Amino acid sequence: MKQVRQNYLYQISDGSLLEETIKMMVLSPLLELAGFYQSPYRFKTEVSVEIEALGDNEEILRGRIDALVLQCKLWIVLVESKKTTFDLELAIPQTLAYMAAHPKTEQPLYGMITNGSSHLFVKTLGKQYGVSDLFSTRSQYRNNLNEVLKILKYLGRIITAS
Repeated sequence: MKQVRQNYLYQISDGSLLEETIKMMVLSPLLELAGFYQSPYRFKTEVSVEIEALGDNEEILRGRIDALVLQCKLWIVLVESKKTTFDLELAIPQTLAYMAAHPKTEQPLYGMITNGSSHLFVKTLGKQYGVSDLFSTRSQYRNNLNEVLKILKYLGRIITAS
């Protein structure tokens, strides 16, 4: 994870990163190391959603939310924006909407929202939900990608056991 973080910090030093770069540099290595490209895991994608928000100086920031669904129990939501620092809070309602559409609301469902720079986890059970602390790729004090990977591996074990 140290190399993933170093690659990210090097690439972001030139400015914002687009979705495909974030997928290649951060998300794909996390999914690979968590074992999500191997049996028994299967992916499907959800429809992309366009989002807009006011940024600094009243500029309009535009982005997209793409969701990757794993085993129908784990939603991995990638937020793309023109600024990598796009607030992940804006993706929580859409993530919850994806998860609420699951037919078995009596079982816990999990989600991860990321823009490459930050990572946030969501859990739903019925009509209740919880959100984790924010994990930053840019943390000066520790490599939070290690924590993100541990959580993904843990969620992988939970969703295959149920």
